[in-house]
Amino acid sequence: MGVLVGVDIGGTKTAVVLGRPRNDTLDIIDREVFLTEPGVLSWRDTVARVVHTARQLLRKHEAGSVAGIGISCGGPLDSTAGLIQSPPNLPGWADVPITEELERALGGRAYLQNDANACALAEWRFGAGRGTRNMVFLTFGTGMGAGLVLDGRLYEGTNGLAGEVGHIRLAAEGPEGYGKKGSFEGYCSGGGIARLARSEAEKRLAAGQTASFCPEREGLAGISAETVGRAAEAGDPLALEIFARSGWFLGRALAMIIDLLNPQRIVIGSIYARCRRFIEPSMNEEIAREALAPAAHVCEVVPAVLGETIGDYACLSAAMGAGTWEREER
Repeated sequence: MGVLVGVDIGGTKTAVVLGRPRNDTLDIIDREVFLTEPGVLSWRDTVARVVHTARQLLRKHEAGSVAGIGISCGGPLDSTAGLIQSPPNLPGWADVPITEELERALGGRAYLQNDANACALAEWRFGAGRGTRNMVFLTFGTGMGAGLVLDGRLYEGTNGLAGEVGHIRLAAEGPEGYGKKGSFEGYCSGGGIARLARSEAEKRLAAGQTASFCPEREGLAGISAETVGRAAEAGDPLALEIFARSGWFLGRALAMIIDLLNPQRIVIGSIYARCRRFIEPSMNEEIAREALAPAAHVCEVVPAVLGETIGDYACLSAAMGAGTWEREER
C-alpha cells in the first residue's frame, strides 16, 4: 500500500509526518515541523507550506502514492465536511476546507479529526488501548477532552461534539475550566491544577507561611502543574494534597463514564501518565465508592503509552479513517 501523510496543526507549530502501517505497528518514516504563526500567515499560506513540505518528504523517500491523509487539529471543526471552524488558537481559520485542499494537492483521501479523537485512535490502534473494542481516551493536559471508541469504531456524536467531558460540572463551586466553575476540566487539567495550587498558596502566604511550589521571582503567577509536580516529587505535603484532590474529582468523573459507557479500558494521557502515583489512590477510592461494581470490575484505568510521539501517531491514525480501517484492509 502507499504511504500515509499526517498533519498535526497547532497554534504554535505544525508537523507534517510520513508513516506506513506494518502489521500491528506504524512505522514513522520522517517528519518536518514549522511555525504556524496564526495572525502572521493566512491559512492559505500555512496549507501551501503543508503541501510543499509533504511533497518534499514524499520525494525524499520515494514514497509513491498517498494512501491517506490525516489532519489533527483543535476544535471546533466539522470532521464530516472537512472544515476547520475558527479554533481559538487559529484566528482567521474560518470554515477552512482543509480536506478538500489536501486531497486536491496530494491525492488520496483526507480525514479531519479533533486532536482528542485523533489521539484516541492512536492509543487504541498502537498504544495502551490496543486489543479493546470499547475504550475512552482522556487528554488530561492543558485541558480535559475525550475520544470515545465504542464497539470498535470512533464515536463522534451527532455533530462531532461527543467527548467534551471537560464541560461537565462536578461541583457547584471550584476552579474554572471550559468556562465553567467546578468543571471536570477545572479540577483535572494543567490549568486546573495550577489554579487549585494558587488558591492554596494564597492562603498560605496570607498566613505568613510558604508554599514550595510558588516560585520566588514570579510569585503566584509562576505556579503551574509542573511546579506542583516537582514539589510532589520532593514529598511536599500540600502538593500531594492538591494532586489527591484532583484525583478524587477524576475518580468521580470516571465513575460516571464507567456507568454510562461500560468501557473495557480508560486511557489517560499527559499529566496522569506522569503523575499517576500521586493521583491514582484517591481516584481509585472514588471509583470504588461511586461506580457500579460490575462495570468497574471490567474496566482498567491505565496511562497512555505513546508519550511525546502521540501527535505523530494521532495524525497518521486519522489518515486511516475513524473505524476499523486497518483491519478491513487485511
